[in-house]
Amino acid sequence: MRAIAGYRGDISTEFALKLLPLTFVRPGELRCAAWDEFNLKAAEWRIPAARMKMRELHLVPLATQAVALLTDLHTLTGKGHYVFPSIRSKDRPISDNTINAALRRLGFSSDEMVAHGFRSTASTCLNELGWHPDLIELQLAHAERNESRGAYNRAQRLGERRNLMQAWADYLDGLRTGNAAAVPVRDEASLHGQQH
Repeated sequence: MRAIAGYRGDISTEFALKLLPLTFVRPGELRCAAWDEFNLKAAEWRIPAARMKMRELHLVPLATQAVALLTDLHTLTGKGHYVFPSIRSKDRPISDNTINAALRRLGFSSDEMVAHGFRSTASTCLNELGWHPDLIELQLAHAERNESRGAYNRAQRLGERRNLMQAWADYLDGLRTGNAAAVPVRDEASLHGQQH
């Protein structure tokens, strides 16, 4: 998180690097993000089904840190279609390899970190920190492995997911500043969710 905070380069790449850990969406979902998918007042990002691996609309609650970054970025790229336009053409998003190339520039080898790795890192840490696995899986937009449960359970648990995303962003801030131990990560909703 400290290395990412110090990244200096193309503005689209810089903001993509900062937003990917906060949202832990798939890199392709992030790089192709369009401004019309965002409601910053509601702190929501609605990724259309056509851009999702599972072909279902995915709602990403945005932590205050993500909203602040997007608000700043909107002043720079908000007149165009793409949130992260390519340096070569504003009519295209950053490339598939942009974030990985930025991680290499920061000194991380492909064995240490790749763009997709923010998803597994978030999943692992949130599970270790005691968040309910169902919330994490919902936020990762993973398909329900139990077909019967998947057919009947359409609950999105949005309020709990908002809490999870804000706690995660606060935790990442704590890692960046060196004060992660002081950040409470679980909340009562998560604790109750584990008991049921």
